[in-house]
Amino acid sequence: MSGENLPDDLPEGAEAAPELGTAKLKVWRLPLPGLLLLEPARFGDHRGFFSEAWHRDSFRHAGIDAEFVQDNHSLSREVGVVRGLHFQVPPSAQGKLVRVPDGAVWDVAVDLRSGSPTRGQWAGAVLSARNWRQLWIPPGFAHGFCTLEPDSEVLYKVDAAYDAAADRGLAWDDPELGIPWPVPPGGAVLSDKDRRQPRLRDLGPVFG
Repeated sequence: MSGENLPDDLPEGAEAAPELGTAKLKVWRLPLPGLLLLEPARFGDHRGFFSEAWHRDSFRHAGIDAEFVQDNHSLSREVGVVRGLHFQVPPSAQGKLVRVPDGAVWDVAVDLRSGSPTRGQWAGAVLSARNWRQLWIPPGFAHGFCTLEPDSEVLYKVDAAYDAAADRGLAWDDPELGIPWPVPPGGAVLSDKDRRQPRLRDLGPVFG
């Protein structure tokens, strides 16, 4: 899956939330409470385009009242690179605002909140330089993505700095999660770290 064949359809279960949006920002709620898909407006002409990729007041109006402290930027050279599923535990739990300035990925969040009626469930969306969408993932979720185009870049803001002592992971291919990753069996390009992540049943409570 790459190039012009990428679907720009909204993910299943996305619900328009015009009351959260503005003239410059479209917002959809995803099926897991707290997850938001956002699309800032782009204004283009023969020179290119301009976009307010993040605007504090617009995103605050959407319910994202986070104080971002760090920007993370990754490059994945190959199609089929899977990074994740990653999260940090309290007191360093992170909310993430994820976007793709170049290329395309399938971005996934898994609910790990104790007591949540959707714990262990996932939601995903295609984020690309073409559709210009972003995913807001509040604390309490694991996050990961799979590249759909070569040389894909992922840029995300976080509201807590990296903390090695709080860094945790979840097996991307845990059958209990049932995530339909867009790579064939055995075709994912993984780090050694992500090959060894525990399954959901072995995690125990990690978010209160």
